[in-house]
Amino acid sequence: MDINFGLKVNALDNVATVFANSVQAGDVVTVRDKKGNEEEITSLNEIPYGHKIAIKAILKGEPIMKYGEKLGVASTQIAKGAHVHVHNLESVRGRGDL
Repeated sequence: MDINFGLKVNALDNVATVFANSVQAGDVVTVRDKKGNEEEITSLNEIPYGHKIAIKAILKGEPIMKYGEKLGVASTQIAKGAHVHVHNLESVRGRGDL
């Protein structure tokens, strides 16, 4: 059995990076933090290697936090276990209208 591993880098993060190939809907991803704590999260979607999984529910407009930094905002409500990428994350970096 393959172990699906994710990494949460900062206590402020609401996503973790998936370090496993072929994570499918229904697979369990073991998310670890820097202190060695682990949480098992069931994936709601296919998640490619290096992409993000929501480690808690994220409301539309709420910041997406990774490495303790704001990557963007949720463009829609994101459920715990969902794939977080360009389809539900709006970047705010480099925008001149904000």
